[in-house]
Amino acid sequence: MNIDKVDSEPSNEQQVLSVSALNQTVARMLERNFPLCWVAGEISNFTRAASGHWYFTLKDEGAQVRAVMFRGRAQYAGFMPKEGDKVEVRALVTLYAPRGDYQLNVEAMRRAGLGNLYEAFLQLKDKLTREGLFDAARKRPLPIFPRTIGIVTSLQAAALRDVLTALRRRAPHVQVVIYPAPVQGEGAGAKIAEAIRTASARAECDVLLVCRGGGSIEDLWSFNDEDVARAIVACSMPVISGVGHETDFTLADFAADLRAPTPTAAAELAATPRVDWLATLEAHADDLTRALRRQLADASQTVDWYSRRLVSPAAMIRHEHLKLKGMQARLAHATRDPLTRARHLLAQASIRLSAKLPETATHRRRLLDHARCLHGAISSQQAQRRLALAGLAAQLELLNPQRTLERGYAMITDAHGNIVRAPSQVHPRQSLSLRLAKGTVDIGVASVQQTLE
Repeated sequence: MNIDKVDSEPSNEQQVLSVSALNQTVARMLERNFPLCWVAGEISNFTRAASGHWYFTLKDEGAQVRAVMFRGRAQYAGFMPKEGDKVEVRALVTLYAPRGDYQLNVEAMRRAGLGNLYEAFLQLKDKLTREGLFDAARKRPLPIFPRTIGIVTSLQAAALRDVLTALRRRAPHVQVVIYPAPVQGEGAGAKIAEAIRTASARAECDVLLVCRGGGSIEDLWSFNDEDVARAIVACSMPVISGVGHETDFTLADFAADLRAPTPTAAAELAATPRVDWLATLEAHADDLTRALRRQLADASQTVDWYSRRLVSPAAMIRHEHLKLKGMQARLAHATRDPLTRARHLLAQASIRLSAKLPETATHRRRLLDHARCLHGAISSQQAQRRLALAGLAAQLELLNPQRTLERGYAMITDAHGNIVRAPSQVHPRQSLSLRLAKGTVDIGVASVQQTLE
């Protein structure tokens, strides 16, 4: 409903609005004309209802306004406000119609003045992350047996007493070197970074602790300094950060090789308790003692076993001498008996062979006579064959075509090597080969004229 429209409507009777309609109209006007905005003020009359909603008054020196933050939004605030806290709220201006109270519906809340600091923290964290200063691969492992531990903190800080107490209780043998630096205030970041660089240059510690106790974000802001983060990354030894409480995070925590939730926890991470090491050493000593005793027992049993097997060298020599004589006798017997049997068998075989040998002299004479007869017959037959061969050679010579060619005749062949015997085999312009006694002549046929006999 538009009030201006209602007021301007001509009517014989003035229109009357209900209280609910009026409040709803005003609420819509406020929500339409005032978008979400940030409002700063001091918490007063804070109440946390059983439903989880927060009800409070936001005020300054000259005015106040009621505010409500519903449970769904309150659980993300990150802290529980209390009376007198300076806060900044992101809220929607509206009106609570049942009571007609103008109020703020709070969407988000932060401590006053922390918005710019937190934004600067996020921007610097994002920048250093892109440069790789917070990469897990860059983190270095802590030494197992640190001999000297360095501490960068204020000499007046309660955190220093906590760290020294923890180290004295856990590892009294470890030396401690303190590099004093203010942990809050103007220029504290630069001095902390300088103390870290001094510890890195001296290289007299095995691990370095950068710590301070808890506090607000303003108190811990020195450890969000870019120079401090770069000094931690460039430090020549592993760095443990123990700044604030478990819920506090600074850039020093991300840059350090290991983050501890508290300074005392940093001391506990840096040095294993001496009692634990002594207990471990005693356990190892017991294990070594048992192992050595077991080895000695095994060696003793081995010696006893070898002693039972050990024989006197003289007895061993006598035994081997007797064994050698026995082997020599067996060898002589083994070689003599086969030889005797072989000789006997050879003699018997010689006798049997002599008895069975045939008379060969007559057969030899007869064989020589047959050989002479055969040789004579072969010689006679060869002479006859030579004469017959000579006669055939003479007849073959008479039929030799070459002799015919030598008498002036010729042999004609065509291009295919066929002998030309009749004029019908010859055609004009045909090439023929004319073979003579001494060579061959290629001729061409001009014309063919057959002659009848």
